[in-house]
Amino acid sequence: MHELGIVFYIIRDVKQTAQEHGVEHVSGVVMNIGEVSTIVPEYLTDCWKWACSKEEMLKGCELKINTIPAVTFCEDCKSEYGTVAHGRTCPRCGSQHTWLLRGNEVEIKEIEVQE
Repeated sequence: MHELGIVFYIIRDVKQTAQEHGVEHVSGVVMNIGEVSTIVPEYLTDCWKWACSKEEMLKGCELKINTIPAVTFCEDCKSEYGTVAHGRTCPRCGSQHTWLLRGNEVEIKEIEVQE
């Protein structure tokens, strides 16, 4: 389960940003997680709850996850298609000259604070 390690990195970045802006408590964090990022959102949430309970600045902090759909681009026919449904092979022309456009993201989108 690599989600715990990812949570530690998220917490590090959130705490650093909060401290830079003089924030004492963070109430929520919004993440963009790609559909094919290999992160299991339920595991990430469970690890988040445990880790935040150990950090005074993050106690009770809610993790919100936006799932970014995986989309692949075909270089031969210049079309985009859903990666999960079709994999690497373009459903329009059968080409494998494709690459992932989006859906592998793991990024902090927002840090929420109450004033």
